[in-house]
Amino acid sequence: MHNHNATQGACWMLTAGLSFAIVNSLVQWISIHYGLSSTTIALVQYAIALAAILPYLKTLGIRQSLKTPNLGWHIFRVFLSVIGIQLWLWALAYPIPIWQGIALLMTSPLFATIGSGLFLKETVGTARWGATVTGFIGAMIILEPWADNFNLATLLPIGAAFFWACYSLMVKKLSRHESPSTMVIYLLILITPFNILLALPEWETPSGTTVWLLLLVAGVATAIAQWAIVKAYAVADASFVQPFDHAKLPLNVLAGWMMFGWVPPGRLWIGAFLIIASIAFIAHWEVRKSHLAKLLPPQLVAD
Repeated sequence: MHNHNATQGACWMLTAGLSFAIVNSLVQWISIHYGLSSTTIALVQYAIALAAILPYLKTLGIRQSLKTPNLGWHIFRVFLSVIGIQLWLWALAYPIPIWQGIALLMTSPLFATIGSGLFLKETVGTARWGATVTGFIGAMIILEPWADNFNLATLLPIGAAFFWACYSLMVKKLSRHESPSTMVIYLLILITPFNILLALPEWETPSGTTVWLLLLVAGVATAIAQWAIVKAYAVADASFVQPFDHAKLPLNVLAGWMMFGWVPPGRLWIGAFLIIASIAFIAHWEVRKSHLAKLLPPQLVAD
């Protein structure tokens, strides 16, 4: 068991949230002002991120980490992640206001709870189902599908959340047999070939120093965010650092307001509160259950 360093864990998670807020704002700015397709942006952004994080990957021992009997599952896992990335960048390019997109993206753990019950055959009791339904009610409040100005494009972040939930379930399944370094290396190495395949049909070479500079910053910030998440979970307990991930909502709202003047309506905070409360409840429930499982026989651990 690693030493639990609460302060470092919180700082790394907040660094990841800030980095993602920078990435999202820059990607949206490039889409709106330079007209680049989301697939082109994804390819350049993640290729730069791979180059930026390569020195860190070398410290993990690339050759050793590439040894796996689960190559097919890693390819499928990264494919799910790429679809999530493309849907998210498509939403930003549309453009969906960043406050709405991030809040809806936060439904991902709710999809993961459903998936863990349906596919991983984990027991999901009444309390967690109730929390999941409450979270989706929060998403509906933000989406307002009953409003006259409702647009199907606002469902794109929900699609991204679904695919990232599938990805996280694959991570959960594979991490029983694979090291964290193997998971990180396969994600970053395989993501670029998938992005190339998706970008080729509508590839457009970015032109101008400014757009390349913005893409460079977005790529480096992507690498910093990925690295910060790995570091956060390495230095502190997952149950402690997870709530700091919710800071990405106010950070992205602030970035959207600073760059685009987007001010979220009051319903965002009501819906976001329901989503965050649901995720926090599910996380607390799982921690409590795992503690009980260590102390009691399995048949006495109620869900």
